Amino acid sequence: MLTYEALETELWPIPGRAEEVATTLRAVTASHDESRPRLVDTTMLYAPRSGGVKRYLTSKKAWLTAHRPGVSHGLIVPGARHRVAADGTLHLHAAKLPFGDGYRWPTSVRRWSAWVSAMRPAVIEAGDPYTPGQAALEAGQRVGCPVVGFCHSDPAALAALHLGEWAKKPVEKRWAKLFKQFDRVVSPSRYIARRLEEAGVADIVIRPLGVEVDTFRPDRADREGLRRQLNLPSDARLLCFAGRPAREKNVDVLIDAVQKLGAPYHLVLVGAGQGLPQEDRVISLPYERDPKAVARIIASCDAFVHANDKEPFGLIVLEAMACGVPVVGVNAGGVAETVDDGVGQLAVSADPDDYAEAISALFERDLASLGAAARVKTLEQFAWNRVFEGLCMVYGEVSGQRAFVEPTEALAVH
Repeated sequence: MLTYEALETELWPIPGRAEEVATTLRAVTASHDESRPRLVDTTMLYAPRSGGVKRYLTSKKAWLTAHRPGVSHGLIVPGARHRVAADGTLHLHAAKLPFGDGYRWPTSVRRWSAWVSAMRPAVIEAGDPYTPGQAALEAGQRVGCPVVGFCHSDPAALAALHLGEWAKKPVEKRWAKLFKQFDRVVSPSRYIARRLEEAGVADIVIRPLGVEVDTFRPDRADREGLRRQLNLPSDARLLCFAGRPAREKNVDVLIDAVQKLGAPYHLVLVGAGQGLPQEDRVISLPYERDPKAVARIIASCDAFVHANDKEPFGLIVLEAMACGVPVVGVNAGGVAETVDDGVGQLAVSADPDDYAEAISALFERDLASLGAAARVKTLEQFAWNRVFEGLCMVYGEVSGQRAFVEPTEALAVH
């Protein structure tokens, strides 16, 4: 086991940050509780305006506190400086990515590994294949604990999109090499599981993400109030998308589709319209931190639209469904595993003509019935309790720690 002195030697040679690092390290070591096994999550896919991965991790932390009091949880993410937040999250200084919408890129695998090791984990979950993912594997070897890799993205597809097809194979090869080293690999969808298998990764556990059904719910709707706020007539057909203004989200497809449809359709972009030129029938709202405020906007619209045909999962789609809103997606990627004819409409492709046709077809159906069915589906299949119970089984299997599987009260009677 690493000693405090050994950690000091590894972590302090950061120019200008000695005191900051020392204070943070003392807080981390003081938080260790030998009576409870600790799950440590680490990822760089966590930023002030990040989406599904961040909501998954914060929901997991809250669920473990409420339902697995015999388990300790640690979370390590990049930040502007070294610090331990009020909720116990460890932020480590990392430089901002240019044009990265607040995301930060850690550079030192060795230092990140030392911080993960300092948390004294019983199980580590890596949420990306980048520096934190590599550091998680190294930390697992150092402290002798299993490491789970949760594949939230397809970096090979992103490389092809942003750099060109030439970049896909090298990134895919490196991606596969890393994920083959994890003790267990978890995928949120069959789509990502197939991509991993194509890259040569085997024995993948599929665990879909979930949704806060008490936050995202139909009764947050204020249909007329939102139309007044946007200065639109009461018969306006409102389409909504909420997310980052990232190229892979295919926001341009949504805009082209609503322009082809014309009146009375309008598109509301929450966060995703940042930096885009003004368009008729397209309303850009700022990023909204408050999930309840996001739920109000979504629930007040007629349909949720999502045109990413390579989406790994699409947590925001579940949140729209939980709001009782039907969804228009594309018959590809992870969204196609969540959206079916019972809860919305799938376009045959991400072509704007095909997508406009799918929107038009949706509005010929009973939107209220589809929205009600969407709400029921999230309650029955995607509540977080079901998701985290399944993940705790994975943690218990790889670690042999019963506390992940049984609440403290149940353990006490044995």
